[in-house]
Amino acid sequence: MSESSAGAVNTAVTTAAASVAEASGGWRRATGVAGVAIGVLATGAAAGVAIERMTVGRGMRKKARLALDSTGPYGSLRGTPGRAYAEDGTELYYEVDDPDPDPDATPARRRRLFGRKSPAPVTVVFSHGYCLSQDSWHFQRAALRGVVRAVYWDQRSHGRSARGAAQVERGEPVTIDQLGQDLKAVIDAAAPEGPIVLVGHSMGGMTVMALADRYPELIRERVVGAALVGTSPGRLGEVNFGLPVAGVNAVRRVLPGVLRALGQRAELVEKGRRATADLFAGIIKRYSFAARDVDPAVARFAERMIESTPIDVVAEYYPAFSEHDKTEALAHFTGLPVLVLAGVKDLLTPSEHSEVIAGLLPEAELVLVPDAGHLVILEHPEVVTDRLADLLARTGAVPAAATVGGCDPASS
Repeated sequence: MSESSAGAVNTAVTTAAASVAEASGGWRRATGVAGVAIGVLATGAAAGVAIERMTVGRGMRKKARLALDSTGPYGSLRGTPGRAYAEDGTELYYEVDDPDPDPDATPARRRRLFGRKSPAPVTVVFSHGYCLSQDSWHFQRAALRGVVRAVYWDQRSHGRSARGAAQVERGEPVTIDQLGQDLKAVIDAAAPEGPIVLVGHSMGGMTVMALADRYPELIRERVVGAALVGTSPGRLGEVNFGLPVAGVNAVRRVLPGVLRALGQRAELVEKGRRATADLFAGIIKRYSFAARDVDPAVARFAERMIESTPIDVVAEYYPAFSEHDKTEALAHFTGLPVLVLAGVKDLLTPSEHSEVIAGLLPEAELVLVPDAGHLVILEHPEVVTDRLADLLARTGAVPAAATVGGCDPASS
């Protein structure tokens, strides 16, 4: 990153702090928020990026965001709702898309995905990433809707699921192991029997690994395939987010104090996020996508999901990633059809981490998508869906799969 880029980051953080200072009436609090802003950058919303000069007025940008919010079809697909309960009592929200009972009802998509034969009764369980929700699978859901039985769920404190009871009531930290237990609760409620294919993006992939670590018998007896997308088996504390060493070290020095302050300043920080919406929109886009020509409605869709995650949830999850290490758990997937897919330009869970996973599972299919960032499932949905369809074929659910020609975002 150039000096001018670093300067832009410093200016951006200072601007955020100043905005909050005006709202709160104190520079001391604002400097705390500046640290929070740096912490948020490091956690995955973004990190140390140069914000390009904006050529459109703020009022026009706000109108554009509202227009995209009102017209974009992304995240609009809904299924049959259900609720599972975690070991600590947290209510976990999920939705089920059942296959159409009439095999001729969705002939075009069925043939495109699987040829003319009907899929076997496999349930595909989708686990989303950090600061996202089940809606992040929109394109894959549109393509598979009515074709296979699928379960989409919101991780604790995300989307429509309740705040983690252990976190709210007892102040316990979130752990990836806990997320694996949550996934088991969802499976018990939504897919208590029959073969399963597990699909996880980013934190969702870590959740799948944690499930395998805690419940190896489930993997052995029921799981017939898995897809690990843009995720990591561990050593996330070494990721530099595209920053120079000095920048990374600065973030890591300030972060512990920032996290301690977040619980007391959540309301203040949320005001800062709203006051600097344009800044964070640019940062989010930089760290979510690699291509310059991403559909503005898709970019705005990603922003909405990330923005809807409360700042204290962002904070309480962050330590779990540096502690995550499920390398050994990958052995439970040996011999199963596994898809490992990542964007080559992913700055949050670098593609090298996916290569490590594939190296430990030599029978897995490794797909590295050029010109793709962390949200490859939104940036290049046709590639992801095509490889998922092929994975479902390799599980034995169907005899063959064809390349997916496209995904209609408005399919229902």
